[in-house]
Amino acid sequence: MGVDYYKVLQVDKNAKDDDLKKAYRKLAMKWHPDKNPNDKKAAEAKFKEISEAYEVLSDPQKRAVYDQYGEEGLKGQVPPPGASGAGGPTFFQTGDGPNVFRFNPRNADDIFAEFFGFSSPFGGGMGGMGGPGGGMRGGSRFPSGMFGDHDFFGSFGEASVNQPRKAAPIENSLPCSLEELYKGTTKKMKISREIVDASGKTMPVEEILTIEVKPGWKKGTKITFPEKGNEQLNVVPADLVFIIDEKPHSVFTRDGNDLIVTQKVPLVDALTGYTVHLTTLDGRSLTIPINNIIHPTHEEVVPREGMPIPKDPSKRGNLRIKFNIKFPTRLTAEQKAGIKRLLPP
Repeated sequence: MGVDYYKVLQVDKNAKDDDLKKAYRKLAMKWHPDKNPNDKKAAEAKFKEISEAYEVLSDPQKRAVYDQYGEEGLKGQVPPPGASGAGGPTFFQTGDGPNVFRFNPRNADDIFAEFFGFSSPFGGGMGGMGGPGGGMRGGSRFPSGMFGDHDFFGSFGEASVNQPRKAAPIENSLPCSLEELYKGTTKKMKISREIVDASGKTMPVEEILTIEVKPGWKKGTKITFPEKGNEQLNVVPADLVFIIDEKPHSVFTRDGNDLIVTQKVPLVDALTGYTVHLTTLDGRSLTIPINNIIHPTHEEVVPREGMPIPKDPSKRGNLRIKFNIKFPTRLTAEQKAGIKRLLPP
């Protein structure tokens, strides 16, 4: 796999976004080249590696490629999951061959600046790490010697007052059919957004986001892609949030984990017996005989034929069958007399 980015950031493979940010803050402060003047070259290499690891693991798409294909996948050796037929100028290249993933690491100074508001706060340039001068934009720096009394850590630690503000989340509806919510599905979403390159210029890119819809997910479930909004200087990009919506179904309606279906039943069948025939959301045929008299408020419950329960998809809610009894519009005198004989008061 080449470089183990999880080991570089000292996190496990289940690390969440907050864990990654905390690890990056700690290690970036420790290995910043300006904090290591006696071994600047080694610190610079370590600092770049930490920045690259954070960039990969904090991006769901890059992390997915890395987890599946390793560092070679990030270098374009193998196609990313679901990349066929879609691409964009930053993450995919198109030509005579197949589309492949291309990872161009961002400038380490820029990532540091997003966290702390300054790319070189320690009183010195970054040498070859950044652009011309290697320091932060605007040339402002903290006084040298700041490390001796730890003022920098007091000002720019976990609750940094100069940390860039974060843009408000961007929410989008994600319509799903009841079948998709029953069985689970994978949806590919193509997004367009602006990113900032190392020189500070913005450029449009397209990305493919993969959403794994799990069996039993309900309307209102949110899937968040951290910091996938437009990039701009001194602002942390907005999170992109997709909210599950449920499309109406022609047969079933949903009530929590239960499915409800209404059957029209002639009065004679309601009195003498009726068999319900249904096709389930996963294509199975159900035959449900009902031998009891079906009254207008009767509800037949079929256990475990409802929606999967999200926390344990091996379990399901119930199928509830309701009835709409069709009464005859008119009866002849002979029919009325016959009913009276058969159904005495």
